[in-house]
Amino acid sequence: MPTPRERVLMTLRHQHPGAFPKEMGFTPAAFERFRRETGSSDPATYFGMEMRHIGPERTSETADFSRYYADQDLPEGTTIDDYGTARVPANFYHFWGLRFPAQRFNSLGQYEEYPWPSYTVPDAAGEVARAHHEAGFAVGGFAGHIWEVAWQVRGMNELMLDFIEREEMAAFLLDRITEQVVRCAEGIARAGADVLQLGDDVGMQDRLMMSPSMWREWLFPRLKRAADAARAVNPDIHIWYHTDGDVRAIIPGLMEAGIDVLNPVQPECMDPFELRAEYGDSLAFWGCVGTQSTLPFGSPNEVKRAVHRLIDEVGASGGLFLAPTHVVEPDVPWPNIVAFFEAIEEAARG
Repeated sequence: MPTPRERVLMTLRHQHPGAFPKEMGFTPAAFERFRRETGSSDPATYFGMEMRHIGPERTSETADFSRYYADQDLPEGTTIDDYGTARVPANFYHFWGLRFPAQRFNSLGQYEEYPWPSYTVPDAAGEVARAHHEAGFAVGGFAGHIWEVAWQVRGMNELMLDFIEREEMAAFLLDRITEQVVRCAEGIARAGADVLQLGDDVGMQDRLMMSPSMWREWLFPRLKRAADAARAVNPDIHIWYHTDGDVRAIIPGLMEAGIDVLNPVQPECMDPFELRAEYGDSLAFWGCVGTQSTLPFGSPNEVKRAVHRLIDEVGASGGLFLAPTHVVEPDVPWPNIVAFFEAIEEAARG
C-alpha cells in the first residue's frame, strides 16, 4: 500500500493513487468546533492528512513602522505585520481592515529607505523535512506572496495606478518582495520539500483583478523567477499556485511560468470538469470542493456526491488533491466536514 507521501506524488504525477490525498484548514471559530467535536487539537493527524509543512523564518529585527501611521488613530487591537501593514479589528470573525504604510509615497527614495524585512529557510528545515519523509508524509513549503504583499504595503488602488503612472516605483516594490520569495523558494527546494507553494489572489468571482496583459507584464516574470529558482535546485519539485476566483484567462501563463498544481479551483468560479478536459494532462488540481456552495449549504449526502464525482471524473487518472476551496468557516456544518472525509474513504474502498 502506498504511503501518504507516495499517494501525493502519484496524483501530482497524474497517476491514480488509489486513495486520494486530502487536506482541510480551519478558521479559528471552526477549529474550536473541531476541538469540541473530536477532543483533538491536531486535524492533520485526526483526519489522516498526507501533507506536512516547512517554511521560512524572519531574520531581520522587528521594525518600527509607527512613523508611517503618525497621523492616523489606529484602534486598540491593531497589529502591524512584518511588512508594515496595519491590521485593524473588524469585529467579524477572523477578518480585519487594512491600513497601508506606503499609501502616500510619491518617490522611489521612500521605498529605498523603507525597513524591509528579510527571511530565510533555516538549515533545520531540511532535518524536519527528512523526519516527515521518514514518517511517510509529503512535505510542502510556502515561500510567500508577491502581488498580495505589494498591494498591502502600497494600497491596491495606488499600486494599480503605479503600474501605469509610476512604473519605476511599482517595479521596485515588486522586486524587493520577489527577492525574498525567490530566496525562500530556493531554501524550500534545498530542504527537500516535495511541493513548493506560491500564491497571489488575482481573481474575482467572474474575472481577473487586472487585464491578462497587465498580469503578464507585472506578475508573470516575477512568478516565473521564483519557480525557476526552485527548479534550479530541484528539477522534480512540484510547484503549487494559489489564487481564488476565475483565472481561466491566465492558466496557460501560469503553466508557462512553471506551475503544475493549481489551487483552489473554486467550482463557483471555474468548472473543474472543464479544466480537467482542457489542462488535465499537465496540470493537477488541488481543492475543487466549494465553500460558497456545497460545503456550507449542501447536505452530507450532497457533499459526498460532489466528492465522488470529482474523484471519478477529475481524478480518473490522478491529478486531483481534494480540499475545500478555502479554510472552513463557521457556517460549514460539522456533519458536512465528516462527510467530506468519509466520501474519500468510501472511494478508496471501492
